[in-house]
Amino acid sequence: MEISLVLKIAGIGLIVAILNVILSKNGRDEYAMLTVIAGVIVVLLMLIPQMSQLVDTVNSVFDF
Repeated sequence: MEISLVLKIAGIGLIVAILNVILSKNGRDEYAMLTVIAGVIVVLLMLIPQMSQLVDTVNSVFDF
């Protein structure tokens, strides 16, 4: 896994956490939850190619 991917995920997590705190303090709990869900979806979309590569590697190791 590349370090740039890890840093991107950490950056997204930091931004989502800050937005969550700000929105929660202002009484916008629904928007805070939507922000967290959107952050999780973005990170999962970033990880799909890496998971596909992992499955291909496991298949080649075990000759499936």
